[in-house]
Amino acid sequence: MYYVLRKRLKKINSQNIIMMNMESRNQYLKELRTEYLKTNSKSERGLLLNEAVKRTNLNRKYLIEKLKAKSNIDKLISERKKRKQYYDSYVRVALSICWRIFDRPCGQRLKPLLEGEVDRLRKLGELNCSDNVAKKLKEISFRTIDEKLKHTKEVEREKHKYKFKANPLLYKQIPIKMFSEQNRDILGNIQIDLVEHCGSSVAGEYINTLTATCISSGWTEQIAVMGKSQENTKTGLEIERKDCPFLWKEIHSDGGTNFICNHLFRYADKTNLEFSRSRPYKKNDNCLVEQKNNTHVRRLVGYFRYDTIKEQNILNDLYRNELRLFKNFFQPTIKLVSKKRVGGKIHRVYDKPQTPYHRILLSKDFPQEKKLELIKIYNLLNPAELKRKIDKKLSLLYKEYKAKRNNNTQNSKVEISKKIKTSLVRKYIAHQEPVSVR
Repeated sequence: MYYVLRKRLKKINSQNIIMMNMESRNQYLKELRTEYLKTNSKSERGLLLNEAVKRTNLNRKYLIEKLKAKSNIDKLISERKKRKQYYDSYVRVALSICWRIFDRPCGQRLKPLLEGEVDRLRKLGELNCSDNVAKKLKEISFRTIDEKLKHTKEVEREKHKYKFKANPLLYKQIPIKMFSEQNRDILGNIQIDLVEHCGSSVAGEYINTLTATCISSGWTEQIAVMGKSQENTKTGLEIERKDCPFLWKEIHSDGGTNFICNHLFRYADKTNLEFSRSRPYKKNDNCLVEQKNNTHVRRLVGYFRYDTIKEQNILNDLYRNELRLFKNFFQPTIKLVSKKRVGGKIHRVYDKPQTPYHRILLSKDFPQEKKLELIKIYNLLNPAELKRKIDKKLSLLYKEYKAKRNNNTQNSKVEISKKIKTSLVRKYIAHQEPVSVR
């Protein structure tokens, strides 16, 4: 009975011990050592040792060695003797060469190749290494391969991420502007962007919607261009600039090569337009046109693939007529005036909702004659009629897309319901069912 109780007590004590890591244990022992060396009484030292055994779960004799005036707990990590590496830098260099030759496989796939191909690569002159290094390459495990190639893979990843730009000098000439640096009070500062209508595949040529938004008034112009060529992008911007009721002063794009090109740079210089770009991987620098990409494009024409001339003509007829008038004259926008952080929340203050048309009329930069012309256009418009025409053209676009699919001119993974109603065409185009890629 006595031995059973003793075992239970040992089990309970072992469960209550809080395990320390090496760093925290050494900190504790350093503090204890000061008190231990100052104590002359053998019984008091025994009590300190008992407490240390309980806290650290170390052997008593080992603790006595640790609590001496000079012990290894005073050594820094940098002063410790490093273990000699078996797979040294020579092995790492040879391993990275083999990894690149065999198209960068993982460690499990590279190991059997090293076992059979190292000698062959040395005979062919592709791998220059000693016999000792070749022997280590054959013995190395796949886990060690992944560990030794970790730095090499990181370097390759960074090179791919920040790869050489097509026009490095041109990127230096076009300044970067964050959204906070763009003037939202002056009429004519334009953000531009492209929306792809590629469906489930980016192969081949397809239609893109070129969107231009004034960051002061919210006035938006759109045009459908075929492909993403620099010349087509420049031509689309020229058409949008002519359709816009006010003069453009600055254009701001992302860092895509369809915008950062000699065609657009020379065009901006020739027409006295300031040209700026966003930071890489920072969509918030172009946030207003990104918002319009959703409200003016995706919600209407959806995510289908459009790649024919007929579809382009339907989109341009919609963008340059009814949709342009409906969005700019009858769709109010709300501008953010200020925001303030209070504790863990951000309080935002917005101005009164106004349409882009009314914001232009209130602008001091817009001439009075042009304002009268806009008022005349506004008085002739019927929003209900515009809405009916927009829905009609969206139905026509969907019928053209469906006819193209039925003629097998374009393969797609998106399944189209044969019983879809005309009134639900717009909702169906904008909200697709999930597509399986298995």
